Amino acid sequence: MAPILTNSPFNLDDDKAYSRWRQIKLDHYPKTIDELMVNLREKSPSADEIAEITAICLRANMAIYRLSDPAMGDKSFVRDLGQKLGLHRLDGNLCADGDSITSLQVQSVGRQSAYIPYTNRPLSWHTDGYYNLPDQQIRAILMHCVRDAAEGGDNLLLDHEIAYIQLRDKKPDYIKALMRDTALTIPPNVENGFEIRAQQSGPVFSVDTATGNLSMRYSARTRNIEWFDDDLTHEAVACLNELLTPYNPYVFTYKLSPGEGIICNNVLHSRTGFKDMADKAPGRLLYRARYYDRIANTDLNSGK
Repeated sequence: MAPILTNSPFNLDDDKAYSRWRQIKLDHYPKTIDELMVNLREKSPSADEIAEITAICLRANMAIYRLSDPAMGDKSFVRDLGQKLGLHRLDGNLCADGDSITSLQVQSVGRQSAYIPYTNRPLSWHTDGYYNLPDQQIRAILMHCVRDAAEGGDNLLLDHEIAYIQLRDKKPDYIKALMRDTALTIPPNVENGFEIRAQQSGPVFSVDTATGNLSMRYSARTRNIEWFDDDLTHEAVACLNELLTPYNPYVFTYKLSPGEGIICNNVLHSRTGFKDMADKAPGRLLYRARYYDRIANTDLNSGK
């Protein structure tokens, strides 16, 4: 585990810094989904609209936008919005399109069909890129809805900083366990006998030594996940899983409509299963952009 500055709220030995940050975070955290919403009038968002998105993300690490005309929401819009928010380094992941922006839709054949995001099955709680190498950590995501499902496909969202607070308030040693460098291990990804991604171990919670920001790496999947084998880690994971429910008052639930999207600093999220109309094609389609950057002006000390 990398050393954390003594004045950081994420230093377990600095209760004063944690208490100050915790109070500010909870006092300013949005109470309703409406507080996350930003209306975008044009395809190219204005400086005021970008500032509004940034201000909401500073409070909650996420915002939801709505285009005045859903037809404006093509891939060029996604790329432009990301760049205006300081997001430039796209993650060209395994199943991404040639432009490194992924088209998330049901696939019945090919490599993508083997991965749950390309099915209509429920997608369990996770942060994106939990299997990535440390120098390819996903810090921000933009998910834009082109077509919604006829039924289901709701997103559940929880700011990872809130999850940190809830765990630390319950038992600080849970954080210590989840910051261990070997807390979570993802076995290698093997296709047709060839290793296409090596085994990857790392912490659940980590702090960027340059910016002081908290990041999270997590998956609620039980397959292809190996947790550090001690009682404290298992207890911490069980406690975290208990927080990942719609009954947690800090969890937001929202179904994106065409022309709407979520921009976030890789918060915890899940998706319910969905159905498309049997006699209506094509079905649900989201564009997903993953970034190695964090949303600009949302660092720990921004706005102070």
